[in-house]
Amino acid sequence: MRFNKYYLSAFSAFVIWGFFSLVLKPLHNYASLDIIFYRIFFAAVLLLGINLIFRKHILKNDISVLKSMDAKARYKTFFLTVVGGFLLIVNWFLFIYAVNHVSLKSASFAYLICPIITTILAYFILKEKLGKWQWFAVGLSLISCVLLSLGSIHDLIFSLVIALSFAFYLITQRKNNQFDRFVVLTVQMLIAAIVVLPFFPKYSGEVPTEALFYTMLTLIVVVFTIIPLFLNLYALKGMNSSAVGILMYINPLINFFLAVFYFHEAINTLQLVSYFIILISVVIFNGKALFGKTA
Repeated sequence: MRFNKYYLSAFSAFVIWGFFSLVLKPLHNYASLDIIFYRIFFAAVLLLGINLIFRKHILKNDISVLKSMDAKARYKTFFLTVVGGFLLIVNWFLFIYAVNHVSLKSASFAYLICPIITTILAYFILKEKLGKWQWFAVGLSLISCVLLSLGSIHDLIFSLVIALSFAFYLITQRKNNQFDRFVVLTVQMLIAAIVVLPFFPKYSGEVPTEALFYTMLTLIVVVFTIIPLFLNLYALKGMNSSAVGILMYINPLINFFLAVFYFHEAINTLQLVSYFIILISVVIFNGKALFGKTA
């Protein structure tokens, strides 16, 4: 295999996210908004602390780079960073709501649609080129998603919104590559915290007191937020958005196995065949990275 550090980063990020449901399910009695509020606040404080204490020189360098930009470039950076923060909020809320109040499979379906949307958007917006075998892989993915959507139009629409939010996040952050990725992630978390702060007093529940909540929250913030998001942003420095997007299929594939073998959700032959097609499409799309062949 010819994995470079960028492929390894993206691959690791989606493997980690694939196990996210293991820490979300124990919190199903808590409101989705409460989980979002505390996740964002905790992540923002932790990231800010890490940058101010351990990464001052990198922070100062990024500030110098920002000051050296012309007005147009600064506006573009500001816009992309703010949009990224908003998209994360939307994506997180909808995903957590789906896992805890709809079904794990419905949440997984969103990340089956997302790579297709990301690939198409990257082709038209970022002008990223795809080989004929990569388009063939996208076609296989589309077929599998159509099969999985049969008889579940409501879930398809819900999943489509989740998928669009993350697809646009990948597309916008591919262009937002002038600064240290950890600093960008910190700024986006601070933006997210500022956005949701006015809603916290009215829409949050009672302050949780159970140790379980804070234990799971710590895992969510550190293991399932900061680490994979940083890996994902880092991967976008050296990979096309479409390539990162197609690796996203690792996430729902892991969710699928967890849903069947750990949470014991019902599965049928059509779903089994569809997920197998997805696995084949991932291998075909990443043929060059895996086997050194032209895709």
